[in-house]
Amino acid sequence: MNSITGSVHVRWRFNALYTGRDFAERSGGEPLLVGWLPMAPETHRLVVPRAARFFTLGNLERDLENVWMLCHGYSQLASEFLEKAEALASETTLLVAPEALSRFYHEDHQKVGASWMTREDRLAEIEDYVRYLDLVYDHLFAIVSRETVRLRLLGFSQGAATAARWAVRGRAKIDELVLWGSSLPPEIEDESSMARLREMQLTVVSGTRDPFLDDSEREVQRARLVRHGLTFEELRFEGGHRLDDDRLRHLANRSR
Repeated sequence: MNSITGSVHVRWRFNALYTGRDFAERSGGEPLLVGWLPMAPETHRLVVPRAARFFTLGNLERDLENVWMLCHGYSQLASEFLEKAEALASETTLLVAPEALSRFYHEDHQKVGASWMTREDRLAEIEDYVRYLDLVYDHLFAIVSRETVRLRLLGFSQGAATAARWAVRGRAKIDELVLWGSSLPPEIEDESSMARLREMQLTVVSGTRDPFLDDSEREVQRARLVRHGLTFEELRFEGGHRLDDDRLRHLANRSR
């Protein structure tokens, strides 16, 4: 039954559509009921202005040598993640932690976390955060001289996939990419993306008891990176799915 008109939709032999009364009058028989098929919803998208926040540790006005962009993991907040990454800090280093655009309550309905994306409308969400990180980059380097600093990008867990996608899709020139506790996203296979990755110093970091990057997954990732001709360093530490101060200090102190 049509929820608007109350008529019943039927199909005649040559696919003309009539109401039940029309069909009966024209054919002299009973209408053939085929049911009312609702219209399918259409998806529409808008690019909307919205507020986003990022946190910094360090002085933007100081003569800097390093800028670290830090992409937090799923359910974390950028301010909390920045505290966990303080071992990277120095007088000549600026730490920048953008916060993912989708915040939510944890199960206790008290603690708040953020997520970079979900599988729902994932391609649009990826485009959103690549555009967002480009804007953070533009804002920072309107103040800091890009030519005088090394831009280093670290992504942890879900943030590792975020960082990798921005590194190959965004407009920033990344000097170093650190994937911590996660693999390179599976869709990054095209030669143009690999060419951009080859221009970066690449490091993969994981804990010995990290369930998200266990020995089997590390072997798969290692073979994949080698197959694409990528040069990379692997760092391990005793522990699980977390940052590690000793490894952070190693990253901060090493030279290219």
